Amino acid sequence: MTEPDPRPARLAVQIQPQHASYDELRRTASTLEEMGVDIIFNWDHFYPLSGDPDGLHYECWTMLAALAESTERVEIGPLVSCNSYRNPHLLADMARTVDHISGGRLIFGIGAGWAERDYTEYGYEFGTAGSRLADLAEAMPAIRDRWARLNPPPTREVPIMIGGGGERKTLRIVAEHATIWHGFGDAETLAHKNRVLDDWCAQVGRDPREIERSAGVAPTPGREPEQVADYAAAAQALHDVGTRLFTVGWTTLEPDLGKVRDLLSWRDEVNAQARDHDGTSR
Repeated sequence: MTEPDPRPARLAVQIQPQHASYDELRRTASTLEEMGVDIIFNWDHFYPLSGDPDGLHYECWTMLAALAESTERVEIGPLVSCNSYRNPHLLADMARTVDHISGGRLIFGIGAGWAERDYTEYGYEFGTAGSRLADLAEAMPAIRDRWARLNPPPTREVPIMIGGGGERKTLRIVAEHATIWHGFGDAETLAHKNRVLDDWCAQVGRDPREIERSAGVAPTPGREPEQVADYAAAAQALHDVGTRLFTVGWTTLEPDLGKVRDLLSWRDEVNAQARDHDGTSR
């Protein structure tokens, strides 16, 4: 985007639904909401992504429905739901239902999928990266069409977050359908991919300013934990290249409230600076 994004910075925490009881996960969500985070994500996998590969683990969408009932303010969603695991019409209906349970707080995150064990163990065809992306491209219009035909419809125009950074296919799908793009990598990588996404928007006739840019501060929540000395500095570097939604991963095994507090303080400071600069209140 040629001009700075006027959106306020937002902080999300991805609760890893692994190696913990559901009670622990629910309490974690309540704690994070009380602290003031903007969004709570989980992930859509069937087995842990780190630690004991056969450890405790919970399913994505049933957990989101429960969190919709146990939280009041924070937005919720998957980072991200795997398109391959559910019929797109069913997935649209599930998402619409969680949207209503939450009172309009759902962010619909979706991606093409990548975890081969999930596919093998649950009987889905793994295919290739190309075939999974083709399936995602085909599913997106079906999901949006189903939302338009459901009774009742979603409570709002559900924000669609698409995850992934493939420049030839994924970012085109983002340009066509997403309101949020979640990318992976450092600031330099994301700056390049932002330009690629802007180019795709021009080709499909979309204003690139309609798409909020999202990234992990770590920078890859949902993958192996990474050590970052200064999370606020890492977030600032991403903010400087257009990122406005920042996500950190949360493990109940080694929770780090200090990391979240530091990022909340940074979020509030950068948003206050933006308000002071333009003289408006967001």
